[in-house]
Amino acid sequence: MHSIIVDSPENMRRLGRDLGSLLRAGDVVCLAGPLGAGKTTLAQGIAIGLQVSDQVTSPTFTIVHTYEGRLAFNHVDAYRLERPGEAEDIGLEELLGGGGVTVIEWAENIHPYLPPEYLLIEIEVIDQGLARKVIFRPVGQSISPLVEELKALCEF
Repeated sequence: MHSIIVDSPENMRRLGRDLGSLLRAGDVVCLAGPLGAGKTTLAQGIAIGLQVSDQVTSPTFTIVHTYEGRLAFNHVDAYRLERPGEAEDIGLEELLGGGGVTVIEWAENIHPYLPPEYLLIEIEVIDQGLARKVIFRPVGQSISPLVEELKALCEF
């Protein structure tokens, strides 16, 4: 586990950009944290790192947005999914097996459908200001080197 303090939305996007530049086909990133913590801001940065040129918005109502970049970028918001079976309805298995990068906000709502290896990123609001504690928890052995690469790139 590694963590970093991020003091602004701009730096959250930079962190995401750095992470996105390291992601490989098939990687899954799960974002956890309260409403307004910065999950979508981090996802926007990941998209930049994946060279997505479109504006990335939260897929709260559509559940899934897919963008083209260096790799396909699947942005999933599972906040409104009320039962795990709805993950099948949105084609999650196909997204995860499609060779792109998948970022899932509120992944805890579809935990049974997550792959055996992914990067869990927890975002904690430090105070009511802009500062956030970002915690990286690799799940599975193959994802651990990604955190080490990011650690070296960001120097946290």
